[in-house]
Amino acid sequence: MTQISPAQRKFLQKIRHEKYLITLSRILLFLGFLILWEVSARKGWIDSFIFSSPFEIWTTFFSMIKDQSLLSHIGVTVMETLVSFAFVVILGIGTAVFLWACPKLSLVLEPYLVTLNSLPKSALAPLLIVWLGANVKTIIVAGMSVAIFGSVINLYTGFREADPEKLKLIRTLGGTKKDELTKIVLPSSVPLILSVMKVNIGLCLVGVIIGEFIGARRGLGYLIIYSSQTFRLSTMLMSIIILCVIAMVLYAVLNFIEEHVQSR
Repeated sequence: MTQISPAQRKFLQKIRHEKYLITLSRILLFLGFLILWEVSARKGWIDSFIFSSPFEIWTTFFSMIKDQSLLSHIGVTVMETLVSFAFVVILGIGTAVFLWACPKLSLVLEPYLVTLNSLPKSALAPLLIVWLGANVKTIIVAGMSVAIFGSVINLYTGFREADPEKLKLIRTLGGTKKDELTKIVLPSSVPLILSVMKVNIGLCLVGVIIGEFIGARRGLGYLIIYSSQTFRLSTMLMSIIILCVIAMVLYAVLNFIEEHVQSR
């Protein structure tokens, strides 16, 4: 067993101390912001009707949890996000593999993918409502539309950058395109796939909220747009904060999966 020298131990303690200071600073900054916000609302420095306050947001959260209406909205949004994310992962990898296997077709389709990826997805939502109606299916498609094209482009680019020497070796030994894909391309692209997934989960959440803004009767997006129209600013800010928490949790789960896979 390797022993740690006093100098190394001192260095590691310094690193841990710096991490603790950074974490503590973040917490204090957040608490300071909340206190300043609350004091400003109570003292009249800001209009509490427009900006609300942490206490009012907490009261609204507790009352909606008590009558179970908030849990329903959260559940709908999370479900729609996860379903759209699952479709993006499956279709993104599948389409990227297809383009990698058909390089001539990929040259034809690449400018169209770039154009669709650059298109503001909020412009597609009203069109999806007209085509598919105001239902859950439309919101899931809206969530997919934000992430799918960028996912395909990134994955296809990563597949093309697989080690050419290893691919040449596979072909020299009589391997097929399938062997190249399963033995070289996909295994070497696992970090890229996980990285793209971490980005896509946030994009799917954004797309779902855009869809809920326009064509939903449940979900946090609907709650935001409805509360803004009825000037219930505490409810709107509470919904936005919950969305931030959901995004952080989903990202943390995928980050944990990525670390677990890479450590194996």
